[in-house]
Amino acid sequence: MDDGMKNQLVSSIHLQEVELEKEQGGDVNKEAERTFTVEEAVEAIGFGRFHVLLFVIMGSANVVEAMEIMLLAVASPEIRCEWRLEDWQVALVSTMVFLGFMLCGVLSGYVADRYGRWTVVFAGFVWSAYFSLLTSFAPSYGWFIFLRSMVGCGVAGVSQGFVLKTEFIPARYRASLLPLATIFWMLGSMLIIVLGMGVVPTLGWRWMIRLSVAPSVILLFLFKFIPESARYNVSAGNHLAAVRTLERIARMNGSALPPGRLVESMVKERGSWRVLLNSSFRTTSLLLWYSWFVASFAYYGSVLSSSELLEKNLLCVTDADREHQVKRLHEDGLCYCIPFAMSDYQTLLISCLGEVALVPINICMLNVIGRRRSLSVLQLATASLFMMLNICSTMFGFTLLLFLLRAVVSMNFNVVYIYTAEVYPTVARSLGLGFCTSFSRIGGMIAPFIAQVLMSQSVVLALSPFAVACVLCAVGSFLLPIETKGRALLQTS
Repeated sequence: MDDGMKNQLVSSIHLQEVELEKEQGGDVNKEAERTFTVEEAVEAIGFGRFHVLLFVIMGSANVVEAMEIMLLAVASPEIRCEWRLEDWQVALVSTMVFLGFMLCGVLSGYVADRYGRWTVVFAGFVWSAYFSLLTSFAPSYGWFIFLRSMVGCGVAGVSQGFVLKTEFIPARYRASLLPLATIFWMLGSMLIIVLGMGVVPTLGWRWMIRLSVAPSVILLFLFKFIPESARYNVSAGNHLAAVRTLERIARMNGSALPPGRLVESMVKERGSWRVLLNSSFRTTSLLLWYSWFVASFAYYGSVLSSSELLEKNLLCVTDADREHQVKRLHEDGLCYCIPFAMSDYQTLLISCLGEVALVPINICMLNVIGRRRSLSVLQLATASLFMMLNICSTMFGFTLLLFLLRAVVSMNFNVVYIYTAEVYPTVARSLGLGFCTSFSRIGGMIAPFIAQVLMSQSVVLALSPFAVACVLCAVGSFLLPIETKGRALLQTS
């Protein structure tokens, strides 16, 4: 082979190498040009071990929250006896808890949108556990209601855990997983009732509260396994933290992030109430605020009404035994010491089971008819069951009605939580939930005065406001302009 042919061959090989390098460089450039959002990353990662861990730890947060709220229904006969309280004073205890929740609800939502969800939830746990423990040492009725209002303020921060959990769950799993949180709420409700059965008759209500703080302390050590929301981090401009969180979740789930780099713009106006009332969300916000008011009004109305009917023997049963007929009848003056009997605790336990009995139906409704129609159907069912409590029946019949009522009001709360977390964008999601929970606590503040004060005057008059409010809410839910079934979570409005 002569020199000319060798030179041509070398030149040809060199040219091929240059072209190959260009092609490889082009592929690298194309790879570098690919981008993805947090929503796409969450969907690509899918469901796995991380979400199980998230579900268990944040579900345990529902246990603690339920124990703090249901504690009032169990302890009210005891504090009535200790401080010789009248009906309105017992009702004021619940109202003060919800007042603390209402005042701190918007604040916790604003802080969560501005500075992160994880911080608010963790601080809420510490705050509520500390003041709940102090409640057990309350020397007077005044101190008791003040400390319980502080507990309510902490629980408002804990409730932001629902947003943190929602922002990590892929869209196709939200309708199935989020309603299952009811299981943890039921466990918390049953745990405080069991504590009441075992501790109150022997050690008193103060030790019941002290023991109820134990789950909060345990949960504080588990929170280190839950990261800050990646959606919040990108909205705050902290892309590196968001990528690290998503990579960690992908490793735990045995999956991978989409190819390319995470690209989402930072949003300066986070936690602004203007987003909630702009043209896109104004009607939705106003109707949601009323829906949350009614959800809480009906839920705590059902809880406190059942407690009051059992405590004062106001229910109409056709097969009551002699003890049930006479144990709370007194001829002279007010009777302050009317503690629960063991059968009353058992009835409350059975009614708590209703909160999970219909969860499969709840999941089917969310997936088939959507969020808005589910709200309307559940609210109409709640109104009907409230009025049916006026019907004289056997003790079994009353327990069954109470079981169904607790199931339906719990389902309604599930749906309104899910809809709220899905309808608002990330930049105002926590604030939106904060406003909604604050309006819900107004319902919680009013419910005790109807369920615990008006109930003594007339069972029909006490139950009717709950039914009417639910019917009006069903109409409002039907008019909600946005359906979130199957929709991706918005980052901005």
